[in-house]
Amino acid sequence: MAIEPRSPRLAVLIDADNASARIADGLFEEVAKMGEASVRRIYGDFSSSRLRAWSDILARHAIIPQQQFAYTTGKNASDITLVIDAMDLLHSGRFDGFCLVSSDSDFTRLASRIREQGVDVFGFGEQKTPESFRQACRRFIYTENLLPAPVVVPGRDAPVRSRALEPLHAAAPILLRVIAQMDSEDGWVDLGTFGRLLSQMASDFDSRTYGFGKLSDLVRKTDAFEVDQPKGGNMRIRARTVAAMPAAAITAPAATTAPRPRRRRARTPRASE
Repeated sequence: MAIEPRSPRLAVLIDADNASARIADGLFEEVAKMGEASVRRIYGDFSSSRLRAWSDILARHAIIPQQQFAYTTGKNASDITLVIDAMDLLHSGRFDGFCLVSSDSDFTRLASRIREQGVDVFGFGEQKTPESFRQACRRFIYTENLLPAPVVVPGRDAPVRSRALEPLHAAAPILLRVIAQMDSEDGWVDLGTFGRLLSQMASDFDSRTYGFGKLSDLVRKTDAFEVDQPKGGNMRIRARTVAAMPAAAITAPAATTAPRPRRRRARTPRASE
């Protein structure tokens, strides 16, 4: 009897001060796609009413709270404890990856240190997360994409969108830059291979940021690619020629305006002249 390969073992460490409890369901659904959340810890001062929303859902996701009382204003003992735990878990050698849930750039060095050890780091944070932390992770997922979809109730006004989507035309230049790095005699590349290189070149790229659940749907909608779907085969894509692309998919360099010549003011003679 064949033994199924074990799922990657992951440690999920949540900075409660910089993560909303509303993402909890979506967070663990996303983590489940990557592997098994063997460790689930959250750090903060849960005696504060500000973190009550997290306190109410800890049991549902089997998250272990790491209580850190705020003895001194302006000092974040929670961050220090999270870093210490992360290093202890790293040196145990039992984990294949870490999920750091925070929008705080202070964890940039931690993410880099874990990756130096050859262990994957998956970051989760808001779109305001500084680029340094996002790029230090193997992959970075915006927590806005993990919020539950609004429910449409017949007879009522359309629900307000819980997150602002990025414009579609902003995705095309990123996708085209990736495919330009791929070697192919006829220009056709496998979508799966393309997606893996995309994750390496743009760790925070996510089709959901543009309103699409699948990369294939986003690629089709940009109109910047030809799509080939052989029967029983993998989907392939190829960049269209510039002449065949819609204007929205082409980013022209910003026009430079020549400085206007300064007009010389007429010289007023002095009274002594």
